[in-house]
Amino acid sequence: MKTTWKDIAPVPTSTEFLDVSALYSNLYYRGSCLLTVPIVDRVVEDTASTTNSDSKEGFPRLNDLHPFHKDLMNTLYDADHFRIALGQLATAKSLIESIARDYVRLLKYAQSLYQCKQLKRAALGRMATLTRRLKDPLLYLDQVRQHLGRLPSIDPTARTLLICGFPNTGKSSFLKSISRADVEVMPYAFTTKSLFVGHFDYQYLRFQAIDTPGVLDHPLEEMNTIEMQSITAIAHLRSAILYFMDLSEQCGYSVKSQMQLFRSLKPLFANKLLFIVINKIDILKRDQLDEATAAELDELVSSAGVEILELSCNTTEGVQEAKNLVADRLLAHRVSEKVNAGTNSSGVIGSRLADVMARIHVAQPTEVRESFIPAAALAKKKYDKDDPNRPMLARDVEEANGGAGVFNVDLQADYLLANPEWKHDRIPELLDGKNIYDYVDPDIEAKLQALEEEEEKLEAEGYYDSDEEIDDIEAAEVRRKADQIRTKQALIRNESRMRRIKNRAALPRSVIKKPLSQLEDSLDQLGVDTEELQLRGRSQTTSRGRSMTRSRLGTEDSNAMDIDQTPRERLRSKSRARSQPATNRREDGVVDSTTRTKAEKQAKLAQRKMNRNARQGEADRHTTASLAKHLFSGKRSIGKASHR
Repeated sequence: MKTTWKDIAPVPTSTEFLDVSALYSNLYYRGSCLLTVPIVDRVVEDTASTTNSDSKEGFPRLNDLHPFHKDLMNTLYDADHFRIALGQLATAKSLIESIARDYVRLLKYAQSLYQCKQLKRAALGRMATLTRRLKDPLLYLDQVRQHLGRLPSIDPTARTLLICGFPNTGKSSFLKSISRADVEVMPYAFTTKSLFVGHFDYQYLRFQAIDTPGVLDHPLEEMNTIEMQSITAIAHLRSAILYFMDLSEQCGYSVKSQMQLFRSLKPLFANKLLFIVINKIDILKRDQLDEATAAELDELVSSAGVEILELSCNTTEGVQEAKNLVADRLLAHRVSEKVNAGTNSSGVIGSRLADVMARIHVAQPTEVRESFIPAAALAKKKYDKDDPNRPMLARDVEEANGGAGVFNVDLQADYLLANPEWKHDRIPELLDGKNIYDYVDPDIEAKLQALEEEEEKLEAEGYYDSDEEIDDIEAAEVRRKADQIRTKQALIRNESRMRRIKNRAALPRSVIKKPLSQLEDSLDQLGVDTEELQLRGRSQTTSRGRSMTRSRLGTEDSNAMDIDQTPRERLRSKSRARSQPATNRREDGVVDSTTRTKAEKQAKLAQRKMNRNARQGEADRHTTASLAKHLFSGKRSIGKASHR
């Protein structure tokens, strides 16, 4: 239950709404006119943050509040006006969202940047008109928020002491004496014009004491806002009521008027713990009253069934005793209310404790049986450490055999087995649900001993010597080749790392290429025969340009061409031959003209879908001939088209 109003966010005015909207409009428009859609969303978001009554920082819903807070808000601000103001904001919010949806839809189909700008201005204009109409509701809600923030935090469910009575009877002085509340105390009436709350601790529990404004004895319809706050607190808060009276009549009201006010407020005191507190006993005590007034006061106390407390806030006489007494009675009263709350099975209001006890059955034995002690236990000798004939315990056996760390107690001696001889047997080891001992050869130790003797004999005869030497030679060869492989890998890795470095001088191709002799040397080191590699390399050293020319023109024509051409022309012809493709990809794999025609038709069919998707649609940005040319030609500075 919310008891504090300081978390409500400030309510901006209509002018602030328009300023924020204009700011976001300018920011988005400077970036691009196509981004005018988020402006509408920003205005809607700002409006929704104020009208959101379900959020933590929004205004509360009256139906969700405690009756005390609901009636208090109705007394201070008029609940009808509050609902109307929130309703106007909610209506404006829905209208702004509707405008946003409509203009966002129009912006999607705009044909130019100029049209986007005009749509944006129209949307912001309609939103600004709606926002200006919210001037009065926004001002009213902000004033309500400010006043709610100054109200005290009252918890309707806490342990509460409610102080009420005529003005100037010492209510604020009592609150200041029992708590740390900073209450204004003055010698004139209606000093307290609103509810004040103070807190104190008693028996490690937190209590709150509420000082209410003074109430006069007149009908409810004639009470003002200050008095209605007291009536609201008395009617709705579960608390201990302390009705203050001033028998010295220094408050300006007679004792009879104060008793008449008590009778008028008595219907509001129903089902509450009630006390009559007689203040200012340092001036006039109860036993100093005249007989008629004392008799009338005694009749009032007896008829109402209340308890009278006497104290003086000026001299602090009886203040702490009264506070402790009321706190004790309030705790007991709250416990009794919880116990007696609820209904029984027949629907009649009854005791919750009785209902619980009715569902509990406690069985009591009908026959009392005495405890039985065996005769062996009674005859058992008491253990005495100094008695040499005492029964030996496990500790005694341990001390007799060396003590702790030398002797371990035999825990298996106490096993309860069918056969006592099984106590010290080895516990079987199980694997996959089977006993391992069932699969052990009983002659395994003798066979293992025979194998060890045979191995020792072969080793003494030198049976394993030759094998070890061969293994050493093979291992050395393997290690040598492994070292070569590691070295080669490191070189390759280093060369690759150097190629990836950008900040280095570019090497010519002649330097990057490795000659055939280097390849032969590396293969010779690895033990590979390179004679066949040399023959194959020499057979393929004919240049590509000359071989292609010979294949096309014939050997004799190519020789004549080489003789007639200059060196520059010969190089140019070689480069042209290299740039030409070896085959025609459009004709490769095509047997005849019919197959070629069929392949071209299939290629066109596959391209048709892609061409269809590339056509112009309704959302494509295009320039029609009806638009002015000056909008799309040349470069304009900022503010060039402001007259539009």
